[in-house]
Amino acid sequence: MVWSRAPMQGALAAMAGFLTSTCARSVERSPMPIADPTVVILGGGVAGVIAARTLYEQGITNFTIVEARGELGGRMQTQTIGAPGNEWVVERGPNWVQGTQTGDSPVNPIWTLVQKHGVKTQFNDWSNSVVTYDETGAVDYLDIFNDSDDQYDDLTVNAGARVQRQLVDLTARAGYSLIGAKPKTPADMACEYYQFDWEYAQTPEESSLIASSWGNNFTYDPDVGGFGDENEMSIDQRGFKYLIQAEAAEFLQPDQLMLNSTVMNITYSSDGVNVTLTDGSVLLADYVLCTFSLGVLQNDDVTFDPPLPDWKEEAIQSMTMATYTKIFLQFPEDFWFETQMGVYADTTRGYYPVWQNMNLTDFFPGSGVIFVTVTGDESVRIEALSDDEVQAEVMEVLQAMFPNVTIPDPTAFYFPRWHSDPLFRGSYSNWPSSFFNGHHQNLRATVEQRLWFAGEATSEKYFGFLHGAYFEGLYVATELAACIYAGGCAGMAHVPEVTNALPYTI
Repeated sequence: MVWSRAPMQGALAAMAGFLTSTCARSVERSPMPIADPTVVILGGGVAGVIAARTLYEQGITNFTIVEARGELGGRMQTQTIGAPGNEWVVERGPNWVQGTQTGDSPVNPIWTLVQKHGVKTQFNDWSNSVVTYDETGAVDYLDIFNDSDDQYDDLTVNAGARVQRQLVDLTARAGYSLIGAKPKTPADMACEYYQFDWEYAQTPEESSLIASSWGNNFTYDPDVGGFGDENEMSIDQRGFKYLIQAEAAEFLQPDQLMLNSTVMNITYSSDGVNVTLTDGSVLLADYVLCTFSLGVLQNDDVTFDPPLPDWKEEAIQSMTMATYTKIFLQFPEDFWFETQMGVYADTTRGYYPVWQNMNLTDFFPGSGVIFVTVTGDESVRIEALSDDEVQAEVMEVLQAMFPNVTIPDPTAFYFPRWHSDPLFRGSYSNWPSSFFNGHHQNLRATVEQRLWFAGEATSEKYFGFLHGAYFEGLYVATELAACIYAGGCAGMAHVPEVTNALPYTI
């Protein structure tokens, strides 16, 4: 989230070294072989485009990006909503540069692309521009809200102490309990949700204590190499996707891009890879880089021949694909709060809890647009309902929040269905407490020398983040280029079996 977390001091610095040592690998370079190897990059999101750019910068141009949709951007997608004459482009997927740069801290590469391509953003104040509600209307529980922020700080410190002492991972729920944070009231639960679920798109019960803490601090805490604690929200009417499309336009040639091309099967061996599309056409490649979402891999939306080895499949199935759903409404007039954010505490945890006001001057003034976010199981639940049923639920919540207002029907209503979309099967990855570093190494590892993998899910430090996809595209393509220049290599190593440090005693 946006708040600056208490640094884990030496623990996270040590963890940063640990992550680097377990992931780093180098390949000796030799002159480019006479043959000109072909590379097929599957997926035109951030990881795929940055991988292609990296190959181009390394002097390798015999590559093709294969993208199932009609444009580049992956999960960076827009939707135009609104009554005629008052239409606005909203973001279905990623919306924020999470952590920009503070002082001499590293710069978030997504922020670099935003500035380079002139994407319009606005600082989104998630901590100081907030008002709170429950089922009776406006109720001030900002003291609980602030306490929940402190509790998350304590959670990360506790996680850092466990790293220093080489203790096993726990769920974030167990971590909260160990620091005495046990939410009981709807307000307690809503504020905890705002701090935790709203970032990871899953509950503390489903999330790793240690990984959720390092994922937050490596992004937001400059003391451990993070970018900074500010979030910039894209309000560009070309869409947030413009930054990656504009970047691709600087190097990508028309014959290097296949749009509207959905992969059905990947047949691979140590000699090369055949990629079969749903239209029956077959692409032959010496190397293939898969940047499919974790959800696509988990749901067998693309088949592999032979089936992926057990160590790879175990890694794929052991991580979690979470779903994050923004529900947009437009009204003919503004009747809601004047702050940027609103928190709603329902007796059911996670029931339409986080609201954002886009009608403000710095965002979409005069738009009449507000949106609410749900995540995890609630996202899956509402995807099984009709639009009318979801709209009715949302309107009931708004009426509870504003009991003295006659709320008109919305002039626009829209939400995406990420979980059921066969091109994604969710929004982004999350790290459960049963997922180990060995699993993550295997998620990233090369299969049969020719089949490579990259994406936000393969980023150990930045899983779930847009900049994680960027760094993985950069890193894996650099490794692949080195492998090509060396005339071939084993690729990124895997762990044959992920085992316990101690045997079970039963």
